[in-house]
Amino acid sequence: MTGLLALPHHDGSEAYVVDPPQELGDKTTVRLRVPRESALDAVAVRYVADGEPRVAVGEIDEERGGETWWRATFPALNPAMPYRWLVSGGAIGYGWVTGEGLVDHDVPDADDFVSAVGDEGPVWHRDGVVYQVFPDRFARSGAERVPPDWAVPSAWDDAPAGFGPETPREWFGGDLPGIEAHLDHLERLGVSILYLTPFFPARSTHRYNATSFERVDPLLGGDEALVSLVGAAHARGIRVIGDLTINHTGDDHEWFTRALGDVAATERGFFWFDERLEHGYAAWAGVPTLPKLELDGWRLDVANRAGRHGEVDVARVVAHAVRAAALEARPDAVLIGEHSHDARSDLQGDGWHGTMAYMGFTRPAWCWLRGDELPRELELGFLGLPVEVPRLGGPAVTETMRRFRAGVPWRSVLHSWVLLDSHDVARFRVVSGSRERHAVGIGLQMTTPGVPMVFAGDELGLEGSWGEDARRTMPWEHPERWDTTLLETYRTLIGLRRSSSALARGGIRYAHVSMDAIAYLREACDERLLCLAVRSTTDDVRLPLGALGARELEPVVGEKALLVDGVAVLPGDGPAFHVWRLR
Repeated sequence: MTGLLALPHHDGSEAYVVDPPQELGDKTTVRLRVPRESALDAVAVRYVADGEPRVAVGEIDEERGGETWWRATFPALNPAMPYRWLVSGGAIGYGWVTGEGLVDHDVPDADDFVSAVGDEGPVWHRDGVVYQVFPDRFARSGAERVPPDWAVPSAWDDAPAGFGPETPREWFGGDLPGIEAHLDHLERLGVSILYLTPFFPARSTHRYNATSFERVDPLLGGDEALVSLVGAAHARGIRVIGDLTINHTGDDHEWFTRALGDVAATERGFFWFDERLEHGYAAWAGVPTLPKLELDGWRLDVANRAGRHGEVDVARVVAHAVRAAALEARPDAVLIGEHSHDARSDLQGDGWHGTMAYMGFTRPAWCWLRGDELPRELELGFLGLPVEVPRLGGPAVTETMRRFRAGVPWRSVLHSWVLLDSHDVARFRVVSGSRERHAVGIGLQMTTPGVPMVFAGDELGLEGSWGEDARRTMPWEHPERWDTTLLETYRTLIGLRRSSSALARGGIRYAHVSMDAIAYLREACDERLLCLAVRSTTDDVRLPLGALGARELEPVVGEKALLVDGVAVLPGDGPAFHVWRLR
């Protein structure tokens, strides 16, 4: 066999799952793409129903363009059913096609494809681009706000102090009317979803230690300001997502104070009290100020911890209940669970719609595109690990991305947030070390399966070497500090992402992977794109037009491709990112 495009392929997208089940008992029809170089004698699907493996024999569905498409059908007997393809004969001999790709040996079920019953999640979210705002640092409206006793007032152009007891109390004075006043910036950028970190009252500017979930913090403008912001955003076609801490509240939250003061209070059951624990109750990460615990959707803070403590694990029950409540309030609501490591067991179709893809995208993107010199503060820890960001090649990072897409329903992949950074980590501009590598990262972000999430200020080239340092204020009054070239790159690639059916819902096939270049196809039934990311200058990438199933490559982003004797020659100069539409 002569390359990645010669291998059998399946993913959960519409070209391969042609008959997804809507209810239990429905049939699931799936297809396997087999290029001529991998011609097979027999194909079957091994699926697991009621805990027992079963087999559906495949048959040839069609033959076209030098490829054979096999089809198999099996019943949807459970809400989420793992399956994989058994392939035999021909050039392969014996193997399995799983979410990991083609393997030549028997494997456990963890990387199987997953067929899930039910709705595909809200289209507005799947087709959108998210813009994250940390309200205290985005924009001031000019309204007079009296700083509370806990606050440490800071001038707007000051940098966050960073580490120390004052860190969560630094108050810059951004508010919700300030965000509303800058919605035109979001509209020009092209984003369609505004994600607000917590806006509930709290004794900190991060507000993850809320004192109530019943009202909006007056420091941000109160309830009326949120109503006005959501109305103004909706008028521009921008959805609004909030940030909710179902895992914990503040230690002065009204629920917790009632639970603490009365053992018979209903709220007592909301928390884990145990005198053997340091504080007498379970707290997030041992922090005593965070005891456990109508927008368009919610991002759920540390969702991987919600409902889990000691011998108790009701996380799936919690996720299912929260989803039911959210959908009852708004049938097209979306729920994104924060999860900083392997979220696959929490994304089986009946809980969170997706997750924040730190492990499946952020970390491999950092490893591939990191700069030559990193700030010492960033090197002290790599997204939770006590090592500096390693420099890895294309094979390692694409395998990581592939593995973290495996083992979950495709709709969970499409609804997960693809992010280069957030308010909790270093800015990608610092990690990448240059505008050029940053631009390659944007290209990957906007063309990888999932919903892109941009942290406010990334588009201007803001820097920050760790989470709090990254929470710098927006330089509205200093346009000379803006990286306007980078801003235009964001606008272009966000526009492509929002206009493309292949990028919103299509599958992904890798066409070429080397240390310094990664090429892949994004394919829907009505559109096919070829993407090429190059981190540093390398050999040109040569792909046969026949293997691509194309006669020509129309440039969409970047340079033209040369066509020489039936071969597409893609430019190896870098750092660079290119997209071509296949005709």
